[in-house]
Amino acid sequence: MNDMLNRRDLLRAATIATAGFALGRMSVAEELKAKILDTKLISWKPPLYHGWPTLARRTNGELLLVWSGGREAHVCPFGRVELMRSQDNGATWRWPQVLLDGPIDERDAGILETAKGSILITTFTSLAYQSLLDKAEAIPAGQPGAWEDLKLREWRAAHHRITPEQRQRELGTWMIRSTDGGITWSVRYPVPVNSPHGPIQLSDGRLLYCGVELWMPERRVGVCQSTDDGQTWQWLATIPTREGDDPRQYHELHAVETTDGRVIAHIRNHNKSNAQEILQTEATDGGKSWSIPHPIGVWGYPSHLLRLKDGRLLMSYGHRRPPLGNQARVSQDGGRTWSAPIVINSDAISGDMGYPSTVECDDGMLVTVWYELLKDSPNAQLRQARWRL
Repeated sequence: MNDMLNRRDLLRAATIATAGFALGRMSVAEELKAKILDTKLISWKPPLYHGWPTLARRTNGELLLVWSGGREAHVCPFGRVELMRSQDNGATWRWPQVLLDGPIDERDAGILETAKGSILITTFTSLAYQSLLDKAEAIPAGQPGAWEDLKLREWRAAHHRITPEQRQRELGTWMIRSTDGGITWSVRYPVPVNSPHGPIQLSDGRLLYCGVELWMPERRVGVCQSTDDGQTWQWLATIPTREGDDPRQYHELHAVETTDGRVIAHIRNHNKSNAQEILQTEATDGGKSWSIPHPIGVWGYPSHLLRLKDGRLLMSYGHRRPPLGNQARVSQDGGRTWSAPIVINSDAISGDMGYPSTVECDDGMLVTVWYELLKDSPNAQLRQARWRL
């Protein structure tokens, strides 16, 4: 009888402890729920397609936003790199400035203000649109699937601005640099890798750029560094491949340095194992060697990483299945574990959206910008949420 009572008491105690643990986890998730202050469209010239933005906050408080603008569609020959500024934490935005508009498509735009005050902007060029043009040219006018004459003439005119040989030489991963707050810019120059949100600053003064070596036969996935404020870049390390993975299915990396000096990087993964999830890899030696990428239980991509003023890490990422929108998670232990998802928005109408990036203002308010196809617009636009944890 006493034994039965002891067992019963133990079972009751275990049940209470389990329930308390669950409630504890729920309370943490509740505490991390986003308090959305406002959400709004911030694109100028809405008829144009705006894609793959990156947001940065300067030491003087100014917000800088770059993206691929001037577009007609997700894939087209008209992409260019644009920049706009906010001096009031995203309450209002100035008129955009076109920074790069080359003869083929410029896609994705990353931005960083370095510790020395230089501004670096990254992009890559692509000919992915060419297969669409070739297909359109093969369909006779008036037949099903044929393009309107004006559209076909515009695409041809853009595509044939340069010769086929020149178009191949235009393919690359690029950077431009400003040392006067973005008033004037360098000519573009090649960098070894590309990723949507660009490089990061390390506490030892180096710049680290995790990404993919696009348009190169080997297509390495790895890290390069700069020791001269972004003027030149050197290959530092190749990120290892998880057993069974194809490294060609690793995409769109971003990194952050933790308070204890570790560097973690997130990878968009399209291998069968953990498909369309984020994989994480870590370095404890300043980026010279990396751990085998591993899943963190987060479906969605790509990830933008930010270290908050209190030392916690914030990841922002697109979620292209219900609830369609953008989410965030917080790590209180330097990326070793991540919170439950924090919903920033869940009202997207298609998977043509995402690539959020987030900055923290002086008062702790968070500003997140992403791109999204809206119900009342033929093309994707830039949207912004201002929120608090």
